[in-house]
Amino acid sequence: MEEKEVANVGGESKADKFKRLASKRVTNAISKIELIANLASSSYEYTPEQVEKILTALQGSVDKVKAAFSKQKIEKTKFSL
Repeated sequence: MEEKEVANVGGESKADKFKRLASKRVTNAISKIELIANLASSSYEYTPEQVEKILTALQGSVDKVKAAFSKQKIEKTKFSL
């Protein structure tokens, strides 16, 4: 099946716009996740329950991304400890 190159008003195709935005957004998300990993340093004190809550929230968000790409309905999530 061939990809259609449909141009937006600015002349950028939908495929090119997707690539541009996905690259930027995924890079930003990875950067933020790496900042969360920094919380594991000895500069902070945390409980195993707090860590599990963080990891569950992150996994839930990844699961929602997967659902969105498979066209399933997703709900927004808020997080707090």
